[in-house]
Parts: sequence; structure tokens; C-alpha cells
Amino acid sequence: MSVLVVGLSHRTAPVALLERVTVSGDALVKLLHDVGQDESVSEALVVSTCNRVEVYADVDRFHGGVTAVIGLLSAHSGLPQDVLARHLYVHYQERAVQHLFTVACGLDSMVVGEGQILGQIRAALKLAQDEGTAGTTLNELTQQALRAGKRAHADTEIDRAGASLVGVGLTLAERVLGPVAGRRALVVGAGSMSALTAATLSRAGVTDIVIANRTYERAVRLAGTVGGRAVKPADITAELAGADLVVSCVGAGTRAVTVEMVETAMRGRQTPIFLLDLALPHDVDPGVRTLPGVTLVDLESMQQAGLGAEVADGGRAEAIDQVRDIVAEEVGAYLDAQRAAVVTPTVIALRSKAAGVVEAEMGRLVSRLPELDTRTREEITQTVRRVVEKLLHEPTVRVKRLAASPGGDHYAEALRELFGLDPKAPDAVSQLDVSQPEISPAQLLRTELPPGELPRMDVSRLEADK
Repeated sequence: MSVLVVGLSHRTAPVALLERVTVSGDALVKLLHDVGQDESVSEALVVSTCNRVEVYADVDRFHGGVTAVIGLLSAHSGLPQDVLARHLYVHYQERAVQHLFTVACGLDSMVVGEGQILGQIRAALKLAQDEGTAGTTLNELTQQALRAGKRAHADTEIDRAGASLVGVGLTLAERVLGPVAGRRALVVGAGSMSALTAATLSRAGVTDIVIANRTYERAVRLAGTVGGRAVKPADITAELAGADLVVSCVGAGTRAVTVEMVETAMRGRQTPIFLLDLALPHDVDPGVRTLPGVTLVDLESMQQAGLGAEVADGGRAEAIDQVRDIVAEEVGAYLDAQRAAVVTPTVIALRSKAAGVVEAEMGRLVSRLPELDTRTREEITQTVRRVVEKLLHEPTVRVKRLAASPGGDHYAEALRELFGLDPKAPDAVSQLDVSQPEISPAQLLRTELPPGELPRMDVSRLEADK
């Protein structure tokens, strides 16, 4: 396993830069394939959300993998590599595993404990599976991370300790509007975030929910789940005039709500309007903040206000500690299983060699004693096999157990050496030494290395703005 993650998030990059890097739709598929087609990458998966863009890859060369991913992120975003590198974090092997589990459990989210990230990781995996870029390594890793995330939400109070961005937005809206119960809300978009928004608004007592979406049929379906109304994008300006709360979740790269639209809606109006823009790229023109009676909160203002630390203080520290323990336990179990799996082909090769020895010796015995009847030959064969099995049982059980410990891959090598197994045989294991010197993402882009020399990044920390 040589899993690499290269990414940036709300912790390391300003929202404006994240907006440049975020990909969706066809652009996301293209980035996924571009990464997967690099010669140093065998598998690829991309997680792109409003708070993070992360590329996960199974690579055969650390240096080549990192360089390729940074170059592709630069090409897709239009940002120079040296600018992008200042905001990137890079994790490799065990650190990459721990990072994905931490993200899946909601500990790295803007609002700690939010459960939306599980659906986003699941969607990223499905896309990689559909596009054929996820193989055994990333499938198993991501599925295990998703299971850890489910366990974190089922076994702890992290759901109460955190909240979705929608929930945070409603808290802010009530500071401006007062209680939202009985208010009128307009939701722009009909995707998964919009569905979460509509459900959250309904639970909060919002009685008049309007869904606006380019595909009218999807708006109708979503509106039906909350007893709301569906409208087309051309009707947004008219709906703004009567809405108290507007939540936009499209992220298509064009302004769903412009200054002119809001200005028209506010003419003659005496009550304030609150707009929550949860999209990247932004849906709402930031210029609406200059209009009287208009409050706009977007991901950037949430980030600047540090809202993730504001939410649900009661029991928060205890829940976070519990989830950290779950992450440590699940990561340990996954890594133990991976280490144990390394020795399995060697054990199979050993048993295959032993079976061959038994077969050869029985053949010689039969040639020397042709008078042996069939029953006797079979009994002797079974006896010899049982002896070999008993001799091999204890060492193979022990080597599997020892292989699960750190550095356990050396036991496979010792087994091959002791029993004279051919390391080049297809069913034998060879393990690449991946030790590297330390190097930062920015340094990596400026470093020329001799062929075969792999750098080691300082992957124990995030590099910027943490």
C-alpha cells in the first residue's frame, strides 16, 4: 500500500483560493482521469466539496505522484504551482490513512462533527468506481473510512457536538431575523445540499419553503418532501421579494442571485432579508452586502468568524475525544490488516512448496516400492501431509500475527530466506523500501533528485494557516 493524499481545505487555504480549485461535474471527472492516467498512479479518487479538494492516489513513486497531482491541480485551477503549493498538505501511507479516517469522522470539517462529509466521500468513491479509477486499495481504504465515520456518529454524541453548515447558517439567521419558525424560505438548487437544507428548514418550523432549480422536475420532487412549492430560475427575483431567508447551494460557476435581483426585490420592502451562500464557486454576488436590509453569510465569512468552534459547546470536548479514540482504533485495525496481508502470499508460496515436496517424495516412494497397494499409498500420503501441516502451522500462524505489527513486512522476507522461496515468483512477496528524506510541498516543486531517490515529506503537519 502506497497511498498518497494531496489536498487543501478551509484549514490551509482562503475560500477564494478554494473556489478556484474546487471542481465538479465534467471538470471533476476529467481531473479524476488525468490523475489516474499518470504513469506513477495506479488508482485515483477525488474528494471535492465546499471545504476541501483532496486527491487520493495509490502510487508507485512518491516524488512522481506528488509532482503529478500538484501539476494537475495547477492546470485545472489555473493557479501557478508555487502559489498552490503554499496551501497544500501532503500525507503518505499511514499518515494518508489516518487523514482520510479523520475527515470521514468529521473531525477535520469546518463545523466539527457534521455528517455531510460521509455522503461526500461516498459519492467520491462511487464516481471513482464508475469511472474505473478506484481499485482494490482505494476501495478497501475508503469503505473502511466510511465504516469508521458511521461508527463515530452512532457511538458518540459528535452529531450534537457539531452541526451542519445549514444549522450554523440558521443560527446566524435567527440573530438577524429572530425565530425562523413560520418564516418564508427560498432554496436555490435541488441537489443533496439543497435537500439537507430543505429538511433542516422544515424541522426548524419554516412553513413556506420554495425550491428553485434549473431542472424543474427535480425542484418539484424536493418541494414535495417538505410540503413546499417549486419554481424555475426565472422566478427567483419575484420569490426574493417575499422571502425572509434564502439559501443557495448550486455552485455552477455563475451567479444564481445577483445584486440587481436583490435590489429589485428590496424595493419598497421594510423587513430584512438573510442570504446564506453555501456554494463554491459562490452563487450570490458578494456585492449584495452593500444593499440596505440585506445580510449575506457565505463560506468565507463563516471561515473568518471561526464558526466551527462556536457550535454546540456542551459535551463537545468529550465527544471529540471519543471520536479521536475511534479513529485511532479503526486506523490501527486497518493498518494491522494491511500488514498481515503482506505476508499472506509468502505463506501461500511456502505451503505450495511444501505440497510440491510431499508430491515429489511420494512419487519417489512409489517408484521404489511399486508393490504398495492404493490404500497404503493414500494412507502414507495423508500421514506425510499431516506431519508437514503440523510443522508449518505454528510458524505460519505466528508470522501472520507478527506481520500485523509495525515493521512486520520483514517477517515475510525472513520466511522467504529461511525456506528458500523465490522472491521473483508471482506468489511471493517483495516489499519496496519507501524511506525518504523530509521535504515540504513548496520545496518539492523546486527539487531535482537523482533517479530512484525518493524524498520524504514532513507530513505530520499542515503547512499553512492552521
